[in-house]
Amino acid sequence: MGKKSMWSLSFSTPVLVLIPAAVGINYVGKLFAQLLKLPLWLDSIGTIIASMLSGPIVGAVSGAINNIIYGLTMDPISFVYALTSIAIGLVVGIMAYRGRITTLWRAIVVGLVVAIVSALVSTPLNVMFWGGQTGNVWGDALYAYCIAHNIPVWLSSFFDEIVVDIPDKVATVVIAFVIFVSLPKRLIQMYEGEETLERLD
Repeated sequence: MGKKSMWSLSFSTPVLVLIPAAVGINYVGKLFAQLLKLPLWLDSIGTIIASMLSGPIVGAVSGAINNIIYGLTMDPISFVYALTSIAIGLVVGIMAYRGRITTLWRAIVVGLVVAIVSALVSTPLNVMFWGGQTGNVWGDALYAYCIAHNIPVWLSSFFDEIVVDIPDKVATVVIAFVIFVSLPKRLIQMYEGEETLERLD
């Protein structure tokens, strides 16, 4: 079986199972972080697993659905950040398809890339909807410090976002990578084909 197109969106049974599973993992991760008051979000683990298994489109869809469900049930703020989740799914899906997430070290590097992309997408949303803050204690403390020292709002907001995104996204990608490489090879093959399996050996 050959490797499928990176941009394929096939609503096969495996994909129809993967999307709600990814959404559930995201939901539990975010709820876990909130309940324990962690300085992280941990809301993209499922999105990243879906992107690694089935490509950027499925990852982006999983991320967007997660934000919609979480927004309806727990926190309306989540609706706005569906754009960030889509960006995360696309970036990870592309990098996974190109073989950039095959070792722990590469997973860390991809986590840094995802953090930068996430911060770039989220910062304008933070400024437009929340005055530049993220709602994260660590990030907002840095934001307040920057504003007090006359750093422009947009830059202060970016610092607020990136100081949380770096540890959060690196941890998220590493967790997703560990789960991914622990999956049965037959399961991976159902989504990605034999060529990807050989690259992970």
